[in-house]
Amino acid sequence: MPSTEKKNHTFFLPEELVNKYRKYSEQDYISSMNEGVRRAMEEFSQEIEKEILRQKMEEAAEDPQFMEDLENTMKAFKHVDSDTARELAD
Repeated sequence: MPSTEKKNHTFFLPEELVNKYRKYSEQDYISSMNEGVRRAMEEFSQEIEKEILRQKMEEAAEDPQFMEDLENTMKAFKHVDSDTARELAD
């Protein structure tokens, strides 16, 4: 999800964490502290997005209309799914 637009921000981080990332950069595990922070934020953002999706799926599973639509769709495409499964098995 890299963006071409960049924005400068100031964060107050524990000195111990900053020192770790500085060391990672010096040892070429990351190209810069900015890269380390960016990657950490991207990974954490993905974790949050997965959690949001999980919660939405739980909500959907409690919605009778959604479940009925899902079941109808599965029935409608059952023959296509079985044809595809046979083709993959060959």
